Amino acid sequence: MTQSVVVQVGQCGNQIGCCFWDLALREHAAVNQKGIYDEAISSFFRNVDTRVVGDGGSISKGKICSLKARAVLIDMEEGVVNEILQGPLRDVFDTKQLITDISGSGNNWAVGHRVFGSLYQDQILEKLRKSAEHCDCLQCFFIIHSMGGGTGSGLGTFLLKMLEDEFPEVYRFVTSIYPSGEDDVITSPYNSILAMKELNEHADCVLPIDNQSLFDIISKIDLMVNSGKLGTTVKPKSLVTSSSGALKTQHKKPFDAMNNIVANLLLNLTSSARFEGSLNMDLNEISMNLVPFPQLHYLVSSLTPLYTLTDVNIPPRRLDQMFSDAFSKDHQLLRADPKHSLYLACALMVRGNVQISDVRRNIERLKASLQFVSWNQEGWKTSLCSVPPVGHSHSLLALANNTCVKPTFMELKERFMRLYKKKAHLHHYLQVEGMEESCFTEAVSSLSALIQEYNQLDATKNMPVQDLPRLSIAV
Repeated sequence: MTQSVVVQVGQCGNQIGCCFWDLALREHAAVNQKGIYDEAISSFFRNVDTRVVGDGGSISKGKICSLKARAVLIDMEEGVVNEILQGPLRDVFDTKQLITDISGSGNNWAVGHRVFGSLYQDQILEKLRKSAEHCDCLQCFFIIHSMGGGTGSGLGTFLLKMLEDEFPEVYRFVTSIYPSGEDDVITSPYNSILAMKELNEHADCVLPIDNQSLFDIISKIDLMVNSGKLGTTVKPKSLVTSSSGALKTQHKKPFDAMNNIVANLLLNLTSSARFEGSLNMDLNEISMNLVPFPQLHYLVSSLTPLYTLTDVNIPPRRLDQMFSDAFSKDHQLLRADPKHSLYLACALMVRGNVQISDVRRNIERLKASLQFVSWNQEGWKTSLCSVPPVGHSHSLLALANNTCVKPTFMELKERFMRLYKKKAHLHHYLQVEGMEESCFTEAVSSLSALIQEYNQLDATKNMPVQDLPRLSIAV
């Protein structure tokens, strides 16, 4: 059994991380009712005897003593991390695994990347090494960050290069929250484009998630609940969502519920590596099977049922309907249209009592409406995990490497160019030591090259699939 370390950077990264650890604890509590420390729990948690001075003695077998998250929390403001340390999860985090500052990055990628990067490099490295040493078989670093702010985009991508240098064999999975068009951070297009260059070069897999998609999903769920359709009722004690156990009063931007969606994505992504199943999939297999070219490592994720993400009782979706949902725009965490774009590969991660024959039948049923590149017509990867999400009979996470991510990048580039043509706000970046205008031109060139790669693939759409000549063997 392998272990993973979660590195949460910036305000957004730490808020999503907090939701993730909350849900992970609840899921393991529901599955592991005897309170025995097993391999499934060890993938994200250490079992520590707190009576031992110093780091605490790790206990690999037997009863759960005190669980500590395999996590490093980094933020250049103290607010969110302090909130976590005063909340119900305070005992899950080892205070030696936290790095905070008080000044913040001022929504400036250059401050996060260059100023705080060099300032905290040694401290971050020491904490990453410490986390790695506590693992028997470290397979993956999960980086959670946003693209629009300063710390998440700047320090989050500085960290990627550091991980590549220090742990070249360990996979780097990045969950990146992309700003919406109505983002209240004026400089978010600069931050996002500068961060994209680093993601292109130093990540193994990126799950781009769009703030607007998350908001739309939450709005639809609220609409369903309030309309009273489908016999929806509020669960008195939901295991799956926020600790309040009941629907919260509606805010303009329901960030808690939006963060829960991302946390559930990570939970489902790792379920096959944590629990038993008839067809397990390790995280390295995702990168191996879904990323045919190094830079085309952006995967569109869709999750179903989405109702696990809210304190609502909705009749379970039929199995076949669940597969159809996973390929509809409504269930995607990125605004994109994969059905009218080209698939390079697709992974289906199924949880619950589902047979491989059900998966095969649905792949055959859906195949006709999906277009794959000519050289990878059978580009499907599947996993079956026998442990369903809490409160549901089954669930499905679909990861698609699809050219439909291109419009998101094009829109980002347009927003960047609108600012950059006027050189608006540029002086804030250029006064940071080591930052020059060439950093911006290189970053936008890197993004243009990525868009061009997707264009070249799209140009092969509707091309006939050629049967390659086979070697004839004389009998």
